[in-house]
Amino acid sequence: MSDTAELPRTAEESAAKPAAAAAGKRVPRPREPKPHETLPAALRMRRGGKVLRGVLLVAAALVTIFPFYAMVVLSLKPEGAVDLPGSLAPWPLHGGAYGDVLGSQDVPRWLLNTLVYSVVSVVGVLVLSALAGYAFAKKRFPGRETMFWSFLSMVMVPYHVTMIPTFILIAKLGGVDTYWGLILPTLANAQAVFLMRQFIMGLPDELFEAARLDGCSELQIFFRIVLPLLKPILATLGTFVFLWHWNDFLWPLIIGQSTDMRTLTVGIASLQQQQVPLNQVLAGSVVAFVPIFSAYLVGQRYFTEGVTGSAVKG
Repeated sequence: MSDTAELPRTAEESAAKPAAAAAGKRVPRPREPKPHETLPAALRMRRGGKVLRGVLLVAAALVTIFPFYAMVVLSLKPEGAVDLPGSLAPWPLHGGAYGDVLGSQDVPRWLLNTLVYSVVSVVGVLVLSALAGYAFAKKRFPGRETMFWSFLSMVMVPYHVTMIPTFILIAKLGGVDTYWGLILPTLANAQAVFLMRQFIMGLPDELFEAARLDGCSELQIFFRIVLPLLKPILATLGTFVFLWHWNDFLWPLIIGQSTDMRTLTVGIASLQQQQVPLNQVLAGSVVAFVPIFSAYLVGQRYFTEGVTGSAVKG
């Protein structure tokens, strides 16, 4: 008998092997355990946790997407009473509400007002916050810390507290029903300045010293060195500011008192007071949603880099 011969595992197998050999029968080998039976309990629990997490994420995604689905489907329904949940079925569809919305005289004007308000405000906030953040992060001047924290304390003041004094000041200057009156009060953004300062503080001082030795002025350093390095945080902040201005309701409501100076959010809300059919109101909401969704898709890569980069630095 060789040393590599398989030893019997139990007493029953030891007794059965000589009898089976005498009868000329082949002794069956014991059943090998299946792979899932050999997995440790911790690994099986981990796999079960991943499956449960996936189910929860899918359920959360469906709950999040459902309002958008309902908005689009109901906007494509024919004019008439809404019967829930039967009206949520994706048939029959009718696009007449979009023709009525886009063919009206007010909605294109409201869309233009919202676009001007959002784009100009984004450019102004980014430029001013980047300049202020660079000054607070890399420049040395008396009272810098006091000025910065005093400016940052504006975040603690509720927006509704300063809204009425701001409106009175803009009205005294003749800014009611004007673009500059709509845009100017939103340019001083303390949160944007804080984010820019924190990001620029992480940049090495050697870059700026080398640029000064090469004869660059402060504006050249800002536009040639600082701004290119700020692309991730500019895209992230620009996306947030654009979304905030595009969806802003209260300030455009009180500063734009004529129909021609309304934004989309204010104009769509006014449609409900005019007994406009529900499918046209929702069609206007879809028209207002498409630009902000497109802006996020365009800046998605920089948005992700800005968020992850801020997290790593923090």
